[in-house]
Amino acid sequence: MNILEKKLRRKKRVREKIKGTNDRPRLSVFRSNSIMYAQIIDDGKKTTMLGVSEKNAENKITGTKTERAKSLGLLLAKKAIAKKIKTVIFDRGNYKYHGRVKALAEGAREGGLIF
Repeated sequence: MNILEKKLRRKKRVREKIKGTNDRPRLSVFRSNSIMYAQIIDDGKKTTMLGVSEKNAENKITGTKTERAKSLGLLLAKKAIAKKIKTVIFDRGNYKYHGRVKALAEGAREGGLIF
């Protein structure tokens, strides 16, 4: 089993247990080597309610990758609360809950999201 197959198995295992609804949408995280993306998804309607990334942030986010992830989480929480989204289900995808993924989650919690 190669690395790609292992990632797909982990992703499938996590997504089987997590379903986003209109009341409690899913906060999905994607990280590349340089940029992080996060979006809030309603799986019932199959729509993305809100999405942010380091590329399309209003102010340029600076610092280390972990610091940028935390400030991205704060930005996501601010936009979500403006759209009256307060509770979400965190979907880490095929990533371990540490480093940049954990920093994004902590930033979103500090910003006011509940999960």
